[in-house]
Amino acid sequence: MKKISILALIMSLFVSAFAIANEVNVFNARHYKADAEMYGKFTAATGIKVNLINGKSGALEKRIAEEGADSSADLYITADAGRCGAMEAKGLLQGGLSSATIKASVPKNFRTNKWVGVAKRARIIYYSPERVSGAELSGLTYEGLADPKWKGRLVIRKSSNIYNKSLVASLIENNGKKATSEWAKGVVANMARTPKGNDRAQIMAVAAGEADIAVANTYYLALMLSGNKGAEQQAAAKKVKAFFPNQQGRGTHMNISCAALVKGAPNKANAIALVDFLLSPESQEHFTNNTFEFPMIGGVSPSPLVVNNLGLDFKQDLATKVSSYGKNQAAALEVMTAAGWK
Repeated sequence: MKKISILALIMSLFVSAFAIANEVNVFNARHYKADAEMYGKFTAATGIKVNLINGKSGALEKRIAEEGADSSADLYITADAGRCGAMEAKGLLQGGLSSATIKASVPKNFRTNKWVGVAKRARIIYYSPERVSGAELSGLTYEGLADPKWKGRLVIRKSSNIYNKSLVASLIENNGKKATSEWAKGVVANMARTPKGNDRAQIMAVAAGEADIAVANTYYLALMLSGNKGAEQQAAAKKVKAFFPNQQGRGTHMNISCAALVKGAPNKANAIALVDFLLSPESQEHFTNNTFEFPMIGGVSPSPLVVNNLGLDFKQDLATKVSSYGKNQAAALEVMTAAGWK
């Protein structure tokens, strides 16, 4: 009996170990319901259970930091490279997020060995075709948003917004902190109102005539046009046009949704397998058709809503490493705050 009990115990421990090894814990700050469907497909294909812990980025990052070595997190998935960079700077991530799929699919400027981009988004300019001329738009750059000709005509989110932090961080990387500080002053002087609301609110402000141009991410226009946010936002989206800045220079500012490998991840191999799955054509099509982001890999087209209303043929900034967004994040906020950017 004693031998049988010991054998049963060994078998029990083996089964438990197998169960732990056959799962992956994802701390998820992306707020898209469609993502859960994609994780379900991963489980169906691999047998690896995805334990999804949803929350706001700040709360999830705080939890990972506080739990430290006791954290169950394998992957932290969020919608901004600056956040992944900040996690790396805090020592909360580990190296080894690499595979043949990752190396072949993701350009070097969109990854490190601790976090990897799984989808792309661009931060662009939306304008009123009734009030903005082609001559004004010709050759327009992010730097040009500080031009006095836009005084009282520009809307953009608050300085605390992570997408703005990353945009300004990229300007610091390319133009230096001093020049970006002067630029921020010009942008504040050109604002039509004190910053408020999300990206969709900026687009709606242009549609309503409160401003002539707005800065917002690409996928928001498609989301509004889809009707998922109601008839009012759909009608507003039809009143604006999209413009991709810096086409004669480095290209349009790109950001990513990124997957980061958490330090001490208990299921590292499964985490890497999940990232590989997110970079598969099936998952990339799921991203483009449900969240209206740009695919990270080649051979997959954006959603028809994106192609038809924003276009496909634009020059992306592939030279600026998105890892600089985290590195310059604090400086970006400092620059905006000093300029009076609320």
